[in-house]
Amino acid sequence: MAGLTRENEEDEYVTDRVSKLAVEFIEKSQKEPFFLYLSHFSVHDPIQGRLDLVEKYQQKLTKFDPPKRPEFILEGNPDDPTPLSRKALDALIDTPTHAGHTLLPNRTVKVKQHQDNVHFAAMVESIDHSFARIINTLERLNLRDNTIILFYSDNGGMSAANWWNRTRVVPDEMLDKAYATANLPLRGAKGWLYEGGIRVPLIVQWPGQGARGVTSATPIITADFFPTILEMAGIAALDDQHLDGVSFAADVRGEVSPAKSLFWHFPHYSNHGMQSPAGAIRRGQFKLIEYFENDTIQLFDLSTDIGETTNLAKPREKLAQSLLDELHGWRKRVGAAMPTKRTTAKIAEGSEPAYQSSLKSAALDKSIRH
Repeated sequence: MAGLTRENEEDEYVTDRVSKLAVEFIEKSQKEPFFLYLSHFSVHDPIQGRLDLVEKYQQKLTKFDPPKRPEFILEGNPDDPTPLSRKALDALIDTPTHAGHTLLPNRTVKVKQHQDNVHFAAMVESIDHSFARIINTLERLNLRDNTIILFYSDNGGMSAANWWNRTRVVPDEMLDKAYATANLPLRGAKGWLYEGGIRVPLIVQWPGQGARGVTSATPIITADFFPTILEMAGIAALDDQHLDGVSFAADVRGEVSPAKSLFWHFPHYSNHGMQSPAGAIRRGQFKLIEYFENDTIQLFDLSTDIGETTNLAKPREKLAQSLLDELHGWRKRVGAAMPTKRTTAKIAEGSEPAYQSSLKSAALDKSIRH
């Protein structure tokens, strides 16, 4: 933010500092149209809450009644040639081979099922404070009724560890840093194509348009933000402007937008799990995931199975094929790059996989980092 003060107060929490800069920017820009993109480091690793808020939630935790479910479950790679069933995964988690928190046999990982992380809770509240600070500033400057606000998150919570650490092991004292939260009733975590990785909250304020408190069930994707903001601001898109998204301004007004499909493309391995590279499509209540190692297909009815527990790809074969064809057509239309298929060829003698070289060159960091 050019022209803003840079002095830091001693022990100033970064969320508070960024909020202060945002307020300063609004104050300096209040006489003319402005655009503020406020992207906090919270809630993100490193998981470090503001100490006074951490103490608050430590006190609350003493009165916390843990849910009657396991603290962790195992998830495998559904694209493996012989994927493990939920029953098999539940049996494995109590065996010695799966006792620790590391990259486990059978490409399995542990996923947190409890929301009891005091640092994460403190980080969430710090975002609440920041948002209130922005709103209060707009009201103080008489800008609240002339400002469009979009509040959202970029991905689901980190309920599976971030494995971009050289040891690939999470010590017990680091569990709260590695497994930040639980996404129940959603399945999966950040970096996954299950709903736990891609379903996030969105709150929109558009003064003078539609009724307050409108809730919309229309699914959207971040590519829709750009055309939506253009429409809200009364700006026409250029004829040759690249636009993958579709405006959801009508939904904010309380109307219903025409039905459309949403697409995801994740052609690489995540550092938050062991799933194969994959793509996904959602059309209405149905969502299909296509994995790229062994071409495994999963189909879920999100209206009745938000936890994505029942694969309908075989009983609903025609629907699955229709969604798959649409997904392939979209990838071709946008020129989506696809990963090279795995090979059984041996690595040349004396060489090593590229990812091992990159790990060796990375600085050793005991924290679990992005």
